[in-house]
Amino acid sequence: MSHALGQGGMVAAAHPLTVAVALDVLRRGGNAVDAAVAGGLTASVVMPEMCGLGGDLFAIVHAPGHDPLAILGSGVAPRAATLEQMRKHGDPSPTGVKMPFRGPLSVAVPGMVHAFGALLERFGSRRLAELAEPAIGYAEGFPLTPLGAHFIASSADLLRQYPASAAVFLPGGAIPQSGSILRQPDLARTLRTLATQGTQAFYSGDIADRMAAFMAANGGALSAEDLAAHETVLAAPIATTYRGHTAFQTGLPSQGMILLEALNLAEQVDGQALARGDAAAIHLLAEAVKLAYADRLGYAVDPAFGAPRLETLISKAWAAKRFAAIDPERAAATVPAGEMTAGDTTYFCFADGQGMMVSLIQSVSSNFGSGMVAGDTGIVLNNRAGRGFSLEDGHPNIFAPGKKTLHTLNCYSVADALGTPVLVGGTPGGDGQPQWNLQTLVALIDGGLDVQAAIEAPRWTVWPGTDPSTLPNPYELQIEARAGDAVMSGLEARGHILRRFGAWGGGGAAQAIARDPVTGVLAGGSDPRAEGLALGF
Repeated sequence: MSHALGQGGMVAAAHPLTVAVALDVLRRGGNAVDAAVAGGLTASVVMPEMCGLGGDLFAIVHAPGHDPLAILGSGVAPRAATLEQMRKHGDPSPTGVKMPFRGPLSVAVPGMVHAFGALLERFGSRRLAELAEPAIGYAEGFPLTPLGAHFIASSADLLRQYPASAAVFLPGGAIPQSGSILRQPDLARTLRTLATQGTQAFYSGDIADRMAAFMAANGGALSAEDLAAHETVLAAPIATTYRGHTAFQTGLPSQGMILLEALNLAEQVDGQALARGDAAAIHLLAEAVKLAYADRLGYAVDPAFGAPRLETLISKAWAAKRFAAIDPERAAATVPAGEMTAGDTTYFCFADGQGMMVSLIQSVSSNFGSGMVAGDTGIVLNNRAGRGFSLEDGHPNIFAPGKKTLHTLNCYSVADALGTPVLVGGTPGGDGQPQWNLQTLVALIDGGLDVQAAIEAPRWTVWPGTDPSTLPNPYELQIEARAGDAVMSGLEARGHILRRFGAWGGGGAAQAIARDPVTGVLAGGSDPRAEGLALGF
């Protein structure tokens, strides 16, 4: 598939209706942030399993005449919840009790809607009422895609546990089929309220009161006071350099530092060697990922609850020290690691003809989040607290009331040597995100590929394995069959335990937009592993 080209604007996203809505905003004179808000609201309707209104949002905005800005839109754990409560109601596991993964105690304060408001207040040129119109229309009814129908079918048992969820997504008790019309009238009413009263209406007033009442009636801890106290954090993105470029990422509590540390480690290797994409290159990148994840697990924490040592983790000196631990001929078996989890998220990127570029990711965490629709609000609630926190004493990410969990959501952007933004990109996929983003950037910068070719390159991820026969090496390297037998053999010779996927089975749904700094021409790429596309004009 070839990349899309344009000069007036470009959108790359994982659902065709999201792309159509955002591109229409750009065509009618809106800027990239306007398009991002309209597209994000639409996605919350047409991709409710991934990015309902009760989720979180992270973004990076490059606006002409301004320094890049990161929008960190995640919320805290309910302030009335306790560690003891989570342990009492947690899920059993072979290694001890874990956070309740689904249900009312898995929910953290949703940050997405507030972040939309912050984006518009800082950079928007259109009113929320105008930008919300398409989402409201689709909430009244839209045709399910094959992937959307699949997500509902695969989550049917979860949705049946909660009457409000089943009423929306399993109408009449039946699993809707592809092409059927999904209607969300309660969500349409909520969106109309936001359109007329502003995003703050999500956090105080009738919507917030009804969400809090629903949670209280169903054993949750999220309160109206938690919602009212929420604020979006606006900050400079964290950054490192990579072969003459500056790579930006969202800071804590997102795991954006993983990509930056991995890039610093990759920079220790000749770029032409990495560009070959052979077993030696994949091995070195996989070992870099292991180290970066180990450092995340060991040090990353909500800055309000500890010292995350972020400056050290993304420094060149730290990378040089850590790179010395990589054996170019053998997979490491002793890198400390905790759990790495897959996720259900969506990523978008937007660019307008005036130089603004937006990299944005939003999610309810796992597929359908907590599994709960908040009563008659129509809002799918996240399970970010349940999926993110640890219950292990001494762990930097241990649960605490009012604390933000370490977040898998992250997105990147890149500027050239003159500081001109030339790329925005990202992907869903939980702990796969930094790994696939690393592969895309290496393919673009070291390999010289265009955005579509970089996204379509054979994909791999490193995960802790569960097969006792593979010990003492607990990792498995999951890789698409398109990488070829020679690559597979070379990786196995270096001690990697392989799990082979089909030709396009590597997961994720990467999107990227590149801007030529001289001509201003935009090039968009979209992952064929999902239903998205890139379109420009």
